[in-house]
Order: sequence, then C-alpha cells, then structure tokens
Amino acid sequence: MDGFDVNELFAENCFLPCIGEVEVKPQPVIQRKSLDTLVAELEVIKNNIEEIKAREWHLDKLLKFHKEGIAFH
Repeated sequence: MDGFDVNELFAENCFLPCIGEVEVKPQPVIQRKSLDTLVAELEVIKNNIEEIKAREWHLDKLLKFHKEGIAFH
C-alpha cells in the first residue's frame, strides 16, 4: 500500500479516508399482505379517485360559471 503499514496506522488512530465514508443502510422489511387486504386497499383507492373526479367536475363547472357568468335561458 505505497509504503503505509495499515496495522501501524490503525494502532496510531490514523485511518484511511475511505474508512469513514462507509454508510450502512438498513434493509427494507418486506411485508406480505393477504389478497383480502389488497382488495380492500384497492377499493379505498378507487373511492378516492371517484371522489377526486367528482370534485374536479364540480370545480370545472364553477370555473365555467366564473368565466362565462350564469346564463339564464
């Protein structure tokens, strides 16, 4: 190692620069869900999408009324 004795450096508390750069990341925990749980979660997502679409439709109508005014025929 270019004339460096690693054991001697370690004994003198002189560490190589790369030693402090090691970062240990925890491994993610894999969770297995039952089919019933997944279907229930999917139903919640579906309901949220439907609610968002209804709000979007309502906001679109309000914006149209704001731009064009309320027309009475």
